[in-house]
Amino acid sequence: MILILGLILLIYVLTIGHLIYGFDQIVTYKNSEATPKTYFAIVVPFRNESRNLPHLLESIKKLNYPKTMFEIILVDDFSEDDSVRQIYNWRMQNGEFHTTLLENVRISNSPKKDAITRAIPIIKNEWIITTDADCVVPENWLLTLDNYIQSHDVAMIVGAVSYEGKKSFLHHFQQLDLQSLQGATIGSFGLGLGFMCNGANFCYTKSLFQELNGFVGNNKMASGDDVFLVQKAMQRYPDKVHYLKSKSNIVHTKPLNNWKSVFHQRMRWASKTSSYQSVFGKDLAVIVFAGNLTILIGFVFTLIQKVEINHFALLFLVKFVFDFILLQKTNAFFNKKRMHFLMLISLLYPFFCVSVALFSLFGKYEWKGRRF
Repeated sequence: MILILGLILLIYVLTIGHLIYGFDQIVTYKNSEATPKTYFAIVVPFRNESRNLPHLLESIKKLNYPKTMFEIILVDDFSEDDSVRQIYNWRMQNGEFHTTLLENVRISNSPKKDAITRAIPIIKNEWIITTDADCVVPENWLLTLDNYIQSHDVAMIVGAVSYEGKKSFLHHFQQLDLQSLQGATIGSFGLGLGFMCNGANFCYTKSLFQELNGFVGNNKMASGDDVFLVQKAMQRYPDKVHYLKSKSNIVHTKPLNNWKSVFHQRMRWASKTSSYQSVFGKDLAVIVFAGNLTILIGFVFTLIQKVEINHFALLFLVKFVFDFILLQKTNAFFNKKRMHFLMLISLLYPFFCVSVALFSLFGKYEWKGRRF
């Protein structure tokens, strides 16, 4: 048994090692002093985000970018709170910004994909950038994108997303989980095998979206407005899809405040894995699941004395070391000073990961007050 577990874990650590190598292949980008030339459309789908929208809009207001060179398009997905009133109030006070409010038109099983598709026909600018209503964008967000676009032959740009939470264990758990995903994203792009992104910081041309037929083919999945589109683009134009590894382009969002919501969110993320077009993405998901399942099985077999405790400890330590290296590199990029509860989270994560994967195959999840 220990030999089988060891072999599975060997495949896991070799894969993580490969991602660590890929991570270092993406050079951190620094802004040039180029004069802004790119016109953007910021698209924000939202539902019941009354508390968060004012913070996002204020961060957009503070952008270090000419106001005449970007438009804001907000798409309301049938909010039941006063989100729309918040937008009207902000728009009245900030008339110098070109702001459009639309109502979503549901044509598929994916509200967010429908919201973005709803915005596309009225967008006047070539470059589209999506973010979420519970985010705050950095002041040089658009300037960094513009500088990068001017200096690279690119049609799609994937950006970084980080949590800004409190000091609770739950928030630190989500931070480390998101950092592991961000590390895998950067590493995969460094290997030329990018397959994942985050719709909270995702940029592409309107012409590319239309050429790829948008979200056609993936509308049955409630989520995936980001990953399915990036995988389509990688299949068609891999050289024109880049990861922008820049400290001035990191979008911050809020972690969730209870374990049930976190579990449902991760189920939503995991549920689309089987529909990936990327072979590498599917393989990585299976390998990560197998690596965590190995620790879980090893723990159980240690309890019933089928595996010696020192053998299990060795398995756990080897996995921990490789996970730590990737997390540490990602943590340094995000300027996080410390990774809290790292050992405890590493012990609990295999149980969480395996549970999410299994429930995503058979269970239902809640999202924005709806069940999917």
